[in-house]
Amino acid sequence: MARPPDLRRLETLLDGFSRLRLLVVGDLVLDEYLWGDVDRVSPEAPVPVVHIHRESMVLGGAGNVVRNAVALGASCEFCAAVGDDRAGDRVVSLLADLGVSTAGLVRVADRPTTRKTRVVARSQQIVRFDRETTEPVTPRTARALLAAVDAALPHCDGVVLEDYGKGLLAPRVLRAAMRRFAAAGVPVSVDPKADLAAYRGASLVKPNLREVESLTGARIVSRTDLERAALRLRRRLGGADLVVTRGASGMTLFGDDAHGVEVATPPREVFDVQGAGDTAIAALTLALRAGGSLFEAAVLANAAAGVVVGKVGTATASPDEVREQLPAALEAARGEPAAQRERT
Repeated sequence: MARPPDLRRLETLLDGFSRLRLLVVGDLVLDEYLWGDVDRVSPEAPVPVVHIHRESMVLGGAGNVVRNAVALGASCEFCAAVGDDRAGDRVVSLLADLGVSTAGLVRVADRPTTRKTRVVARSQQIVRFDRETTEPVTPRTARALLAAVDAALPHCDGVVLEDYGKGLLAPRVLRAAMRRFAAAGVPVSVDPKADLAAYRGASLVKPNLREVESLTGARIVSRTDLERAALRLRRRLGGADLVVTRGASGMTLFGDDAHGVEVATPPREVFDVQGAGDTAIAALTLALRAGGSLFEAAVLANAAAGVVVGKVGTATASPDEVREQLPAALEAARGEPAAQRERT
């Protein structure tokens, strides 16, 4: 790392988020919640009866990266595909509420908006219903999406590619988009799902531990396993910085130090890990674009993710909430990681 991190420096980077504009491209999900209580079992089958008290909808998937970037103080452009349906109309409305332009949304008549409906009772998810297709987008939709990227890119300081495996970021789309980003000289952060070949040239890639195993076909049971897997992934990516998120164990950074640098996160009560990866990629990207080192970006991302896992549902973190978490996140990151080296 370039210099030892300190609290004032991290707060300055956080304040700098408000001067940045990100372009987010990826699979949008409409997250729907049915909130209620359970006090009996159905007489028709051995299942709980949920009495619904309220309903809510929020942007998920790549839309949650947008929500988090905006909540952290940044501006956003958003390019995604949605169906020409009621769920797509709701997406337009939710983006308008955030103050995010809908010019980058491609409406597709024969493709449903991805929607996930969760039934939650007493802070516990009972069941989830998914309505979606994972078929790659058509050439026509791909052309419309790339045109939207061309229109948005000149105004942006960085790009986040958010792949949820729903068919938008098909290899042909990714290759064309990456050529555009390279020509514009705009750094790209990636939250990957499938093969990394099309992401070559990205500046940052952020898989979780399970995704590292999937991408390499290797079981990660030791620190040595993780280092070997990271080396393989970075070779495929042409040397991009790699940040492996590891839940309660924090993050492992593979940048200048090929052996990796562990950034621990403080212990906290976890209510819901859903969407924490979206928070992390948004915070990492903004911190780097604000001039932070990879280590500083990881501390800020740990603090932001620590806020959202303490909430139920697809959540965001405000600058004030992150600022409150920063002292503990910095203390944990500065701690001796030897004990963690014994496990992954």
